This record gives sequence, C-alpha cells and structure tokens, in this order.
Amino acid sequence: MDLIRILLSVLLPPLGVFMQVGLGGAFWLNILLTILGYIPGIIHAVWVIAKNPPQQRLT
Repeated sequence: MDLIRILLSVLLPPLGVFMQVGLGGAFWLNILLTILGYIPGIIHAVWVIAKNPPQQRLT
C-alpha cells in the first residue's frame, strides 16, 4: 500500500500525504511546498509516507 501512496505522491504530492496522515499539519505544509516548488513537495510527501505508519481505521 505504501508503494501506491508513493506513486500518487509523485503525481500529486498532497494526495499521498492526505492518504497517509489526513488533514493535519503535514498535509498543509505539503500543499505549501508543492505550490512553492513541485520537487520539494514530492520529497516531503515521500518522507512523510516513509516516516509515519499508516493510520488504523476502526471498523
């Protein structure tokens, strides 16, 4: 599943971060970095995905 998130992060970095951590500070920081430069947004997104374990959903 992380591979899918990383591939999505290359295409649209905030989407990969959103799928990993939700609407938190990392998501908004990634939007800002992506606006300022596409490459910093990708680097941050991959770092967030690699660093944070996926959130567990209660079903």
